[in-house]
Amino acid sequence: MKTAILSEHSRQFEQLRFAYPVVSRRSRGLSLGLNVNPDKVCNFDCPYCQVDRTVAPRDTSVDFDVMVAEIDALMALAASGEIWTHGKFADTPEKLRRLNDIAFAGDGEPTTYARLGEAIREVHKLRLKHKLPEVKIIVLTNALLLRKPDVMDALSELKAGPYEVWAKLDAGTQDYFEYIAGRKLSLAKVVDSIAHAAEQLEITIQCLFPTIDGKDPGEAEASAVADRINEIQAKGGKLRLIQLYTTARRPATDRIGMIEDARLDELAGVIAAKVDVPVEVYYGRHWDSSD
Repeated sequence: MKTAILSEHSRQFEQLRFAYPVVSRRSRGLSLGLNVNPDKVCNFDCPYCQVDRTVAPRDTSVDFDVMVAEIDALMALAASGEIWTHGKFADTPEKLRRLNDIAFAGDGEPTTYARLGEAIREVHKLRLKHKLPEVKIIVLTNALLLRKPDVMDALSELKAGPYEVWAKLDAGTQDYFEYIAGRKLSLAKVVDSIAHAAEQLEITIQCLFPTIDGKDPGEAEASAVADRINEIQAKGGKLRLIQLYTTARRPATDRIGMIEDARLDELAGVIAAKVDVPVEVYYGRHWDSSD
């Protein structure tokens, strides 16, 4: 399989403005994305982010009806199998030719979108329309707003069918958190927000470890991440999985790189040794590779 299939996660497909298909490492198949932050506004400024905010966005707001129509069309293509005839996906291996999820992601933080709950309800209706009741709805979040009642009300709409919430926890110490989030925010508050949400919804932790100027976060940071995960569970949070991964798409800054597979396994081992949550590792991709 060409690595481009897994590393090319463009949020523009054909003439669509808000919906896009990708073959995802973590979904192990096709993920249909919804970009609810086309204006590129985010409350984090992660240095590993691939969103180039020096380029003006194509759209500055979501046209809700257009977004619903676009995801409807993509779900129809996926349900029929026609999507695999598209040039971008023609070389996809058979084992990955499955629709795993519809994911609220995008060029910013999805939980800042005021109509998130309504959008989740519409996607659930489409899931039934296309006879795809087993397909998950996934919301990716940096977890900063998970204590807000309106955000949790929106996320409660996920309970209508299969779902996952992927909450970012890229750091275990305050200093490293401030760097990797690009903001002077409180790691303790983020941990508390994840714990709060995980009392009501099952949460998957997503932890991206990049290299910064050629250096990875190290064993001490990985151990501290494990400590924060244990804090979440001690507060009653239900955690489904820890996803440890590294860069697979070109970041906006050249200081950021990819951790090699064996080293990522070592850091995963540090975390796994201290927690009772399964840890899955997703290896990176050299974005300058031609194969």
